[in-house]
Amino acid sequence: MENFIAYNPTKLHFGKGVMDQLGKAIQEYGKKVLLIYGGGSIKRNGIYDKAVEQLKSIGVEVFEYSGIKPNPIIEDVDEAAKLGRDNDVDVILAVGGGSVIDSAKIISITIPVQHSGWDFYAGKAKPQTAIPLISVLTLAATGTEMNPFAVVQNKETQQKLGYGHDLLYNKHSFLDPENTYTVPRDYTAYGIADLIAHCLEAYFGGGEATLSDKIVFAILKDAMEYGEALLDDLENYDLRANIMYDATMALNKITMHGRTSGDWGVHTIGHCLSMLYDTAHGASLTIASPAWMKYHKDIIPERIAFLGKNVFDVDGVDETIKAFEDYYKRIECPIRFSEIAEAGQTKDEVLTLMNQNKVQGMCHALNDDARTQILDLFW
Repeated sequence: MENFIAYNPTKLHFGKGVMDQLGKAIQEYGKKVLLIYGGGSIKRNGIYDKAVEQLKSIGVEVFEYSGIKPNPIIEDVDEAAKLGRDNDVDVILAVGGGSVIDSAKIISITIPVQHSGWDFYAGKAKPQTAIPLISVLTLAATGTEMNPFAVVQNKETQQKLGYGHDLLYNKHSFLDPENTYTVPRDYTAYGIADLIAHCLEAYFGGGEATLSDKIVFAILKDAMEYGEALLDDLENYDLRANIMYDATMALNKITMHGRTSGDWGVHTIGHCLSMLYDTAHGASLTIASPAWMKYHKDIIPERIAFLGKNVFDVDGVDETIKAFEDYYKRIECPIRFSEIAEAGQTKDEVLTLMNQNKVQGMCHALNDDARTQILDLFW
């Protein structure tokens, strides 16, 4: 087992009606609030009204930035940061899914500076301070509500990258499973796929950590059992709660204790599909993950087979990969890009971007030949 530091300062408020404490939490940090949200679904489903009611109850001044995209872009981060900077905001409230909260994290460290948030991703700057961030989660998927990571894309550089820093932890995160009732079936499935991918990235990371392996297996089995049932009963509180908790636990670092890192090779492949075609994040992962395992089946066969035995009770590498593919099919997620491809989309442009971005994992390196083989396996 590798040395590790366990640290997670986020205060998680989980359960029915927890938004009733939102105003009290915001009040700890000041009187000027930057409210960040997406395309307007929170106004249609009433979550916006609940948040505004809490803000009104504590008499704060609110500045709104809306329109954060499902695959968030750095332009929105910079514009929202300018709004916050110009109005000297004290605290950020992010209401939405992973894209909104990820954007808000980078906004929180960009408000105190005079440069683009992309400078952090490019290694040109390191954050020194952050505006406190509070979030209300509306989609169970990324785990961003309880971790220090954020993914944003840059169209100019053709990159979609992750960034991590302890300043990016939420101060408070509010998770009411009822707030996910209106998430449609396909995006509910993509969220399940996302949390599964996070578990797999940790599992295929570096170092031996048997307890962390067992935590991964437990989250995977729980998510697969309750996730499939949830897709047939989208307003079942207990099922929504289980998946929401699974998603948080899948990427709040607990699955990576005792490892050098997760791998993240599957995510870097998926990011290329999202960058080029705006592919839903979860869908990009169910396309890339089986292909990644097929490429590695002769490289790390014991690791793949051990996963299959403990999650599906199957024997063998091919049986393990098939079990994952079968599950993704049952929740109606694509396992080949051809299932969602549109006219004019070509292998060559995907491979070019994969090579340009030097797609590979942190623990399992990929060269140009490996990328070509993996692309062939999922196209």
